[in-house]
Amino acid sequence: MSEGFVLAAIVLLPLVAGVLVLALGRWPNAREAATLTVGAVTFWHVWGLRHLILEGVRPTFELLEVLPGVKLALHVEPLGLLFALVASFLWVVTTLYAIGYMRGHHEENQTRFFFFFAVSISAALGVAFSANLFTLFAFYEVLTLCTFPLVTHHQTEESRRAGRVYLGILLTTSVGFQLLAIIWTWELAGTVDFVPGGFMAGVASPAVLSILLVLFVFGVGKAAVMPFHRWLPAAMVAPTPVSALLHAVAVVKAGVFTILKVVVYVFGIDVVASLAATPWLAWVAAATIILGSLVAFTKDNLKARLAYSTVSQLSYIVLGALLANAWGIIGGGMHIAMHAFGKITLFFAAGAVLVAAHEKDISRMHGLGRRMPITFGAFLVGSLSIIGLPPAGGSWSKWFLGLGTLEAGQVGLLAVLMLSSLLGLVYLLEVPVKAFFFPPPPDAHHAEEEGMHEAPWTSTAAIVITAAATVWLFLQPDLFFDLMTLVVTP
Repeated sequence: MSEGFVLAAIVLLPLVAGVLVLALGRWPNAREAATLTVGAVTFWHVWGLRHLILEGVRPTFELLEVLPGVKLALHVEPLGLLFALVASFLWVVTTLYAIGYMRGHHEENQTRFFFFFAVSISAALGVAFSANLFTLFAFYEVLTLCTFPLVTHHQTEESRRAGRVYLGILLTTSVGFQLLAIIWTWELAGTVDFVPGGFMAGVASPAVLSILLVLFVFGVGKAAVMPFHRWLPAAMVAPTPVSALLHAVAVVKAGVFTILKVVVYVFGIDVVASLAATPWLAWVAAATIILGSLVAFTKDNLKARLAYSTVSQLSYIVLGALLANAWGIIGGGMHIAMHAFGKITLFFAAGAVLVAAHEKDISRMHGLGRRMPITFGAFLVGSLSIIGLPPAGGSWSKWFLGLGTLEAGQVGLLAVLMLSSLLGLVYLLEVPVKAFFFPPPPDAHHAEEEGMHEAPWTSTAAIVITAAATVWLFLQPDLFFDLMTLVVTP
């Protein structure tokens, strides 16, 4: 099979999994075995691309020409491969987790859930391998639409209201801002193809390019830059595996990936560094980092706290892009992977506590660490990654982002990163500290229970895998670092 057809196969394989899910819906074990098998095959093919990319090969596959010079096409470059590696691997692990969660929590419509989950991964891989802005926008919108049924999975009034917020913000920003920016870019440059180093230098005045950059940053609503962030905490009404999909595997990562891709392959780092809009957009991202952390403090519901933590952490990546220097881009790209593994571990743990102990509020998790030591131990590891402390992978990406702020001469932005990490230290470590060292409240139904009682074994296994991967990424960050080095030195 040629390299181009491998690209097409990678994007299509999750759709094959979706068809198998529908066909095997009456036999849950076969349905989920098919999803795991296809997921493993997908990741194996994505993993096989790494040697080609590191050796300088850039596979391409053209599907069709929509307009003269505008094609629906796939192309692999280092940043896209990084995103695809994260999404395809975590699809397998999240499916493993979802088997235990969906059954243990007695969720209805599980076949529908696994179907739309698979389609969402196909869309995310399409975003990762987009050869141009048109293809990226098409898959970006498909991702929005096929995750909507996951957000509204419970079909309650609360979930429908959350779904309206989700769809309303993401479609409004993408059609109102992002699509306008894409059309304007095509009008100015005559192309929408991604080019190493960008293609916007000299095609318009700095003022016009500044407006375009603003449209792209706020038009990518999935990046959750304030004030277009409300869809993300609203979507927490969905089952926990959906939260994992939104926060780690596909949706938010597609957003920040898009901003990085536009900065590097449309504008070019040097052009972005010269624009008047860049510094104040960087401070908008910085404000989102701090405000997201502060709001997280006020949330007793664990998933809500993690949601606002994600709002904060996503803007680390946006800030890395807007620093417009090599260390900022490397740190931002690596944070896509490091945050994904750390945050998915935290959401897995939150769902495990709900299934095994039926608790959602942090104030009622006192003493639970004695019953669920694996879950809360993994939560500690994931928290260290989000905070940016060894031995977790997040310490590398935050280190490089810090170097990026110094290279840009932005000591104030470095202070923002440090303050955010200190805030995370408090609002995240509060959870395992209370679970391990505080006695359970007298009215807690688990207060009199003894012995370990973890979530179903598949869910616990997934938590262990992602926590172990978070530590492994601290010890072996070379693959992602090498890919991001190629992004800034093509």
